[in-house]
Parts: sequence; structure tokens; C-alpha cells
Amino acid sequence: MKNKILLFLALMFSMNVSYAELKIGFVNVAKVLEKAPQASKAKKRLEQEFSPRDKQLVAQQKEIKTLEEKLARDASVMSESERRKLERDIMSKRRDAKRSQQEFSEDFNMRRNEELGKLQRRIIEAIRALAKEERYDLLHTDGVIYASDKVDVTELVQKKLANLSE
Repeated sequence: MKNKILLFLALMFSMNVSYAELKIGFVNVAKVLEKAPQASKAKKRLEQEFSPRDKQLVAQQKEIKTLEEKLARDASVMSESERRKLERDIMSKRRDAKRSQQEFSEDFNMRRNEELGKLQRRIIEAIRALAKEERYDLLHTDGVIYASDKVDVTELVQKKLANLSE
């Protein structure tokens, strides 16, 4: 054990890097994601893309509700065959609506993940550009328990990201 400590100390003193001269920073990626202008643009794109399907799902639910209300209101005056036909129609429409909702959710999640991946690549690009321009030796992101304001470069990354074109 004593030999290992001596070897470690010898290696540290033989290195050319002086730790007092290292430039280290921290980036709060969650904060960058939250405030990135590209995030709001991606959200608007997703809303535009999925708004028609969302409206269609709402219309399906209204139609089902209308049929259920009709069944509850008129079941006593309907013939047995009419009532069964309406019940089957409601069940069929519920299945279709459930299937449509699942497809919508899957498609939306896939597109959201695509947009998030693009944004994450942009953030990494901005962090790397800042690190090179400002000559940082080390920039940390996740897994940091504490970072003082002196080393927190999150705002600088946000500015760099805002300057990157969409």
C-alpha cells in the first residue's frame, strides 16, 4: 500500500500539468434544455404536426359519448336488436379509439425523441464550441454534486446555443 501511494505521488509530481492552472467549468444541461430557443421551436413543430390527429381523437371520443348517451336515454324504447347493434357499434368505436390513441402516443413519443436528440446534439456542439473558445480544460455536466457559481458556465452555453442556427 505504501508503495502504491509513493508511486502515485511520483507520477503526480512528474506530470507537466499544474492543477492550479486548470480551467474547469460546469454546465447544467437540464437548465439549458429548458431555456433553449430550439426547444420551444421543436415543441411548436410537434404541436403543428400532431394537432390534427389530436382533434380527430377528441372527435372520436365525443362521438362515442354521444352514442353512449343515446343508449342510456333510449335503451328502454329500442328493440332488442337495435340495442345490441348500438352496443356493438359503441364497442367497435371504443376499440378503434383506443388503437388510434396508442398509435398517436407511439408516433408522438418517437417524434419527440427525435427532436430531443437533435437538441441534445446541438447542446453538445455548443458546449464543445464554448470549451474550445474559452480554453477550458474540463467541463462537467451531469453527476456533479456541487458547482460554485465561479465554475458554472450554463449561461454561456445558453448564449452559444442561441447563436447556433436552427
